[in-house]
Amino acid sequence: MLDFDIQSGKILKAHMLIDGAWVDDAAGDRVEVENPANEQVFATVPLGSEDDVARALEAAHKAQSDWEMVPAVQRGRIVRRLGELVLKRTDDLARIITMEQGKPFNQALGEVTASAEFLFNAADNARRIEGDILVSDNPDEEIFIRRHPYGVVVGLTAWNYPSALVTRKLGPALVAGNGFVLLSHEITPLSGLFIAALAQQAGLPTGLFNVITGRGPVAGQALVQHPLTSMVTMTGSNRAGREIFRAGADGMKVLRLELGGKAPFIVLEDADIDRAVEAAMVSRFTNCGQICTCNERMYLHRSIADEFLEKFVSKAAAMTIGDPMDNPDMGPKVSGPEVDKVASLVRASIEAGAEVLLEGGPLNQGPHSKGHWMAPTVLEVKDNNTAVVKNEVFGPVVPAIRVDGFDQALAMANDTAFGLSAYVFTANHRRIMQTPKALKFGEIYVNRANGEQVHAFHNGWGQSGLGGEDGKYGFDGYLRKQSLYLNWG
Repeated sequence: MLDFDIQSGKILKAHMLIDGAWVDDAAGDRVEVENPANEQVFATVPLGSEDDVARALEAAHKAQSDWEMVPAVQRGRIVRRLGELVLKRTDDLARIITMEQGKPFNQALGEVTASAEFLFNAADNARRIEGDILVSDNPDEEIFIRRHPYGVVVGLTAWNYPSALVTRKLGPALVAGNGFVLLSHEITPLSGLFIAALAQQAGLPTGLFNVITGRGPVAGQALVQHPLTSMVTMTGSNRAGREIFRAGADGMKVLRLELGGKAPFIVLEDADIDRAVEAAMVSRFTNCGQICTCNERMYLHRSIADEFLEKFVSKAAAMTIGDPMDNPDMGPKVSGPEVDKVASLVRASIEAGAEVLLEGGPLNQGPHSKGHWMAPTVLEVKDNNTAVVKNEVFGPVVPAIRVDGFDQALAMANDTAFGLSAYVFTANHRRIMQTPKALKFGEIYVNRANGEQVHAFHNGWGQSGLGGEDGKYGFDGYLRKQSLYLNWG
């Protein structure tokens, strides 16, 4: 149960949801939840154990067999009702998001809206569970291709969007007829619990949706390896993705892994510079740069680089950083270790010869003496060998590299193991049409900032993951196919 005092902003109670009951871990162990803006522990959640995981999976498995028999359109109505309840409690959920994750309140409001839209889109797919009838080579026979739910789906979510990543996975899994067990990330566990409480109000059957809180090495591994888990959908780091890949191998688990990104941001000589600068700002600094599709490295045509960088650095230097409830441009990073990681990449890059165009870095004085604060940093580098170019930064730091033309920009952009998102700014129609074939990324933004839509498809290539989310293609991933040879001779 998650009792939320709206006036004080305090979480009064937080428990796991297992088989319709709000429970604590048997040992009574707790995990602290910290507000990244002031480092205050404002809540604790149970430290889920392997026994808790087993009970949650058993409950989901039992409930799923009946849920699968419910007509899909009725399943969709309940999921839609959950979306309506999410919108009804927008301010409450947004406040929880801001308190546990640190994004500005107005951005948290946007996340709640997106959370509901994921559920509404999933509900719309209830009438789109389709199969095929094929002509057989044999007389008096037809071949039916049918779709069925997998059974129990495990959801593992990242901390950067603690509400939207839950509903992005939960909605299609439920509408497809699956049961669902969520491991709500240890840094940001409260949003998932709040959504689970709303799911009960929406009329979801007891045991169908369960929420475990705790740490990945124990609860997460147990969820992935358990025999009742049929499918794992995870958003997180490449390191975590590889661990899940290994953990699920023996059980041949179906995996959908949305992992890290290293998006190139290409601006060519014929681009609308002001438009590109604005998109680069949004795509780098929203949510303190903690988005997998963020602008992570800018390739600027030499002829416009000075103008672009002058405008970009000026805007970045003017950003406001402060209490996320006051709606600054940027709130804090999610944790101290995250600040240290980003600062370490910047130091290594400067030592390797990067030129500092805007010196931001960690903030720890005055109004920022408490919390995990970091100001925008802009570097100029010569090639792809610098630490901030090779590694996913996931923070308010961006390197810029000057290029001589489109071909060089494409080659440098593709020089990475990641393949999630990319950006291209140009007015040249031929280049625009070349871009999809030339850039080896699953999602490309042309002349616009980031921000995928719920009815499209969000997927990574290479080290950026397996499978994908959203729209009809994402929904289809929560269903498996069955071939039926029907002979009436």
